[in-house]
Amino acid sequence: MKRIICSVTNDLTYDQRMQRICNTLAANGFEVTLVGRKMYNSIVLAEQSFKQKRLRCFFQSGFTFYVEYNIRLFFYLLFKKADILYAVDLDTILPVYFASAIKGKKKIYDAHELFTEQKEIITRPTVHKFWLAIERFTVPKFKYGYTVNIFIKEELRRRYNVDYSIIRNLPKYYSLTPSLCGEGLGMRFVIYQGAVNEGRSFETLIPALKQVDAPLKIYGKGNFFEQTKQLIITNKLEDKIELAGYVVPLQLKKLTQQAYIGLTLFEKTGLNQYYSLSNRFFDYIMAGIPQVCVNYPEYKAINDEYNIALMIDDTNEQTIADALNRLLNDNILYEQLKQNCVIAREQLNWQSEEKKLIAFFSLINPS
Repeated sequence: MKRIICSVTNDLTYDQRMQRICNTLAANGFEVTLVGRKMYNSIVLAEQSFKQKRLRCFFQSGFTFYVEYNIRLFFYLLFKKADILYAVDLDTILPVYFASAIKGKKKIYDAHELFTEQKEIITRPTVHKFWLAIERFTVPKFKYGYTVNIFIKEELRRRYNVDYSIIRNLPKYYSLTPSLCGEGLGMRFVIYQGAVNEGRSFETLIPALKQVDAPLKIYGKGNFFEQTKQLIITNKLEDKIELAGYVVPLQLKKLTQQAYIGLTLFEKTGLNQYYSLSNRFFDYIMAGIPQVCVNYPEYKAINDEYNIALMIDDTNEQTIADALNRLLNDNILYEQLKQNCVIAREQLNWQSEEKKLIAFFSLINPS
């Protein structure tokens, strides 16, 4: 049985993407360990079909955290037996590279996003140069890798002459719960799930809710969480917008089914936002709810095929408000999009996509 160690910087509890990947690998003959970090507020991990390890760090955020975590991760990888070391994004790639080089093991880069093109990085010149230097040093040395869409694949090929596969972040298929969906239709609330980070348009989304006759529930945390909290207070929307923080995956799945409209919003700052293909986009489809979504290339291509979202060309306050109000008031459009979600979820699911993951690992680890 081949042993794989996958490395992330989160605390593992809410990482549905890596849970799906590791469960699939474990079900297909690999001994898998997913490594993350222990945070001061981490809860007990749910039992999985793979091993889980959290590394304790003194620092919890910022540059000092990344330095400390990378050092701890390097020594963990160096002294653990593994046949394949697997880095998720640039913030774990250095320890994976050096440990694999010393041990002579295969390594994989999972480019979940175009890391150096995130708004919070590209708008800070020194930070951008730092991560770009890491990308230039490491990515060309990773022969094996995959990413989430054709743009990132081609951009990494252009920059570093690597030929990566595409494996999208699709949710596992599940049966819809009619009682949840019916309750959701009665409540008519808007949901945002995922990272509460810079570049997600909270500066315009929050004030837009003044014009919308429905509450907003935000599930997730990130580097823009405190600013989002302040925006809610400044706009006097404490009674209309719930900033709930993290929710465990099973509960989030139920909450998403209860929602009336989902939100997939990104600013155009940075190629990572403009060419993103986020988990939440597919999570709303799987839950059978229409969404307001930015009309960026990757989302447009899927919507052109399935027609499951109301697309918007910008994330201005008025544009967001108008789109939400249209879905709230146009029952014919809403029902059409909803039925299309029910059809699309039969194809856009992990049970179909995981076949690509299995084929990828079969290629780099032939039996």
